[in-house]
Amino acid sequence: MNSYIELSYMDIALAGMLLGINAMLSVYYKLGTEKRLVIAAVRMVVQLTLVGLILKALFAAVSPWLTLLAAIVMVGFAGREAMARQERHFKGFWGYGLGTGSMFAAAGTVTFFALATQFHADPWYDPRYAIPILGMILGNTMTGVSLALDRLLADADDGRARIEARLALGHTFREALQMPLRNAMRAGLIPTVNGMAAAGLVSLPGMMTGQILAGVEPVQAVKYQLLVMFLIAGGTALGVFAAVMLALKRLTDPRQRLRLDRLQGK
Repeated sequence: MNSYIELSYMDIALAGMLLGINAMLSVYYKLGTEKRLVIAAVRMVVQLTLVGLILKALFAAVSPWLTLLAAIVMVGFAGREAMARQERHFKGFWGYGLGTGSMFAAAGTVTFFALATQFHADPWYDPRYAIPILGMILGNTMTGVSLALDRLLADADDGRARIEARLALGHTFREALQMPLRNAMRAGLIPTVNGMAAAGLVSLPGMMTGQILAGVEPVQAVKYQLLVMFLIAGGTALGVFAAVMLALKRLTDPRQRLRLDRLQGK
């Protein structure tokens, strides 16, 4: 007998009917969001259904190559989403590659660390553990990286005169962009810090709630949630730092000039 309550398709459909309230409010107040709401809901259903089928196949195969392929695909889509959320980004491959590379390095390192030291999966690449852990870390790292890059590039563009004045006075490029650098890193880390501060008092995090609904003892669920939050914080910090440092290097050249010509808007 299962220790959790098994949901039927009718249960999901009943919950989905609540979207009708959103749609009716949008129509009544002429918000214009009803179409996007329906499209988003359909995309969510299709995407999650496909992910469920793919994960079922991955869990059965337990192949390191398939696990790696799934991880690469996840990072690839995360990089695309991170770039799409920026008002300004670098031209060419740098616009996509900078954020993607930072997320791959950060999320991959932290996921491997967790699998090797805390979860003790056998084998260590077991997709039942590797894919969900990577997904949680990657999703939060993506948010942090996109916010940090968006803030850094926006501040560099808006503060061009101030930055170039400091460069003309003999400051190094990093000194001239010290304040935008700090603001960018702060912006990238704020969602993670807020999430940790509110956990338990304001909200019950998703993983903890899911485990409790699945029948896991609350104390054990709390332990897993704490572990995941620490992993997310570490991965986000590494990703934000790597992305900002790489972006800072891309914004200048060997002559210590501000290269805003390498940027483009959406």
